[in-house]
Amino acid sequence: MIKSNCDTCVYNVYDEDDGQYYCEVDMDEDDAARLLTGNARGCPYYQTDDEYAVVRHQM
Repeated sequence: MIKSNCDTCVYNVYDEDDGQYYCEVDMDEDDAARLLTGNARGCPYYQTDDEYAVVRHQM
């Protein structure tokens, strides 16, 4: 499943110099264009920042 909530993505990193969050995933130009134009259903690089997801899966 492709998700797109950047607030919970592991690649969403806070930059203290300018006080903003940035996506630090290394995506190619085509994927970036699809995301910026709204032609994508969601971010294909999304990874949850939930470090306990593996533990819950094992239970």
